[in-house]
Amino acid sequence: MKRVAGVALALGLLVGCTDTAPEATPDPQPKPTPAALPAAATTKLGATGPSTAPACDGVPIAPGQDPQQVIDQNPPGSTFCFGKGLHRIARAIRPTEGSTLASGAGAVLTGSVTLTGWQRDGQHWVVRGVLPAPYKLKGRCEDERTKPCQRGEQLFADGKHLTRVMNRAALTPGTFYGDYTANAVYVADDPAGHRFEMSRTETAIEKSAPRVTVRGLTVEHFASRPQGGAVQVGTDWTVEANEVRWNHAVGIMVIEGDRATVRRNTVADNGQLGVGQFRSAQGRIVENLITRNNTDGFWIADWESGGIKSTRSSGEVSGNDLVANRGIGMWSDIAEYDRRISANRIRDNAADGIRYEISYNGVIEANVVENNGFGTGRGSGPSLWDGGGINVNTSADVKVVGNLVRANRNGISVQSRTRGEGPRGRYVLRDVLIEGNQVVMDEQTASTGVVENKDSPAPASVQFRRNTYRIGDRNAERFAYKGATMTWEQWQAAGFDTDSVTG
Repeated sequence: MKRVAGVALALGLLVGCTDTAPEATPDPQPKPTPAALPAAATTKLGATGPSTAPACDGVPIAPGQDPQQVIDQNPPGSTFCFGKGLHRIARAIRPTEGSTLASGAGAVLTGSVTLTGWQRDGQHWVVRGVLPAPYKLKGRCEDERTKPCQRGEQLFADGKHLTRVMNRAALTPGTFYGDYTANAVYVADDPAGHRFEMSRTETAIEKSAPRVTVRGLTVEHFASRPQGGAVQVGTDWTVEANEVRWNHAVGIMVIEGDRATVRRNTVADNGQLGVGQFRSAQGRIVENLITRNNTDGFWIADWESGGIKSTRSSGEVSGNDLVANRGIGMWSDIAEYDRRISANRIRDNAADGIRYEISYNGVIEANVVENNGFGTGRGSGPSLWDGGGINVNTSADVKVVGNLVRANRNGISVQSRTRGEGPRGRYVLRDVLIEGNQVVMDEQTASTGVVENKDSPAPASVQFRRNTYRIGDRNAERFAYKGATMTWEQWQAAGFDTDSVTG
């Protein structure tokens, strides 16, 4: 009986394999596969700053020595070791070709001077004769009426940054007023028993020669002018394992610094911007902690404030933590090209997480972009014109691929504006691919979509595909196109995300 049953089973299997058996009909519309999380979502940056620098072996520079004299007395290519303690820098250091400026011992380079000789003046205290002569001002401030962001000199009480006010009547505890006409500095706090310092030297290190290394230093309290850096970076420089903090404008500024590397630094609490890059090809800004920059009130939405701003440059921005900057997290603007922004963790910045504006040939890939765009002030708001998580503005040949974009003021904003000519052709929105991203739009998030002005309609080459959305109510109008807000079904009917999924 067992053998008969086995034969019957075999016959049944054979029958199932005959040509007359019906074949399974393939699904003409395979179900989309949800996008995967980028590795940056589960990766931590690790330690940054001087604690990660090795010991320094070279020509010693002690606190109180003039670093430039020591550098000039030694051949190019030398290593200079700043000793532990406070080095007051009265003039910018100009390193020689191939040299290294380093410390493994906790050296602090400061551009400040100690203020003494305070006198009581009514309800306030004043010190005179400490300010530079008035100079030409620039910079766009959040407060454009009084423009408090434009002056470079800042005041610190026992290391705490005081807030500038623009007239003596506005003085309160924790603030200061600099009267440049009378050359006087006023405070509301009694200076007795406290250390008051004012930043006065503009630059710590200038880009005076190629192939320089800067490592293991703390650089603070430099009176850098708007768009100027406390640390300038030149061609083939390496700037690594430093802490650059509490400088007035830009912490680290790469200026015509082809192939420069800025790596594993802590860049925090600078007055305008953490890191800047200008006319620098093939640069690498990697694995830095860039946080809490724009302490001095530069325009949050639209004037080079926040984490990183790069212009007319190319290269890599990857593996950084861009956190809680009062401005844009990562901003590529004006004729950027061959730019790759990848595997960064960008969160809690007041304006866009990432903005790619009037530029070319960019890849924005595998970043985690969370909780950006909730700043207040001019240019902030829920419109897609205000940006949000990732913003592609009037740029060509841009891929936004494999990012996690979660709980931002807007999700992904693609903008088409009229912006004129650039070095690689007219600035237009063209050939933009938004693919394989996870976009979470919760109750705080307005929308994802494409916006255009009447003279620059968005082209058909803007594609959204194979993305995964979490929007809650599918009937909510979380998308926008050609001036209309849309539900998920309407967005797909308009030709976007037809192979994407939502929940």
